[in-house]
Amino acid sequence: MAHLGPVLGGSVATCSLVVALFFLKFWRRTGDRFFLLFSAAFAVDSASRFLLAAVAVSDTTEPMYYLPRLVTFGLILTAIVQKNTGRGTHDASDPD
Repeated sequence: MAHLGPVLGGSVATCSLVVALFFLKFWRRTGDRFFLLFSAAFAVDSASRFLLAAVAVSDTTEPMYYLPRLVTFGLILTAIVQKNTGRGTHDASDPD
């Protein structure tokens, strides 16, 4: 049971990477920056969760592992704000 935490952390990191690739596919298809920012957010989340699962965390370095989550949520917030203000698309066929 002691090894269950890193295994579950690795599986969550893998799922985040799959979601990042999923959003990257939609970005390549549409050119919408919303999907690119979401893909980057989940890629950062995947890397940080993999690092948490692979490295033994001490009490002194534990706060440093929350910085990638701050970046992740910042990218998601930026994507949502840009989409709602109309600056998220660069599609030439869009008349807006």
